[in-house]
Amino acid sequence: MTYDVGADVAVTVVMPTYNEAANLPRMVEAVLQLPLNGLHLKIVDDSSPDGTGRIAEELAEKHNWDGRRRMSVLHRTEKDGLGRAYVAGMSAALAEGAEYVVQMDADGSHPVEAVPRMLGTAVATGVGLVVGSRYVEGGSLDEEWGKHRVLLSRFANRYARTVLGTKIRDITAGFNLWSAATLRDVDLATLDSAGYSFQVELKFKAVRAGHSAVEIPIRFEERTEGVSKMSLGTQVESALVPLRLRMRNRRG
Repeated sequence: MTYDVGADVAVTVVMPTYNEAANLPRMVEAVLQLPLNGLHLKIVDDSSPDGTGRIAEELAEKHNWDGRRRMSVLHRTEKDGLGRAYVAGMSAALAEGAEYVVQMDADGSHPVEAVPRMLGTAVATGVGLVVGSRYVEGGSLDEEWGKHRVLLSRFANRYARTVLGTKIRDITAGFNLWSAATLRDVDLATLDSAGYSFQVELKFKAVRAGHSAVEIPIRFEERTEGVSKMSLGTQVESALVPLRLRMRNRRG
């Protein structure tokens, strides 16, 4: 069961960007139209050569009016991985007083309208993590995904779950809502993963720290603009990180 919430809960959506100039304006509009009074959007741009950072600043200037700081931009000097971009953005959000932090892609693959349900679920149940899941009942993938990508995604989740012994069905999911307490207990500065495997490492460490997770179904859409940032290197890292985590946990 999920719950809707419209209270003044301080929630920051952290959205990393790299060459997302074509997607960013509509994503910003969609997020800032959500019926959440305590919402803040933080863009973390890795010096995108297509001008994404400049566009983000212009959008922030447009939406920050009448004394309300609804949006901010964190500029990083290099592209050194999705995980490190998230650590920078989430750490800044915590320092600014966020009670909850949402991870969301800038390419439109995550349903913006699900954020209030995720927040409502966290507030009502007290869990430390709400996962926007493709692989629980009611979840789905865009039909544009080819059979190979679907099989690879399902295998990656099953592999990570098996290696780490976790019950989270979509442990590789990139659409997540975290309580501030959970992120502080994990200690973001200690995370090693630079790429997409950051999603697995953070969830694993949160559960190991004693925080509960709830998965709510979402529909994952294919991006309509730009290109995927998934590379061979990130795929290799994603395969190795669960093994590293398991070995370190055994030694501990």
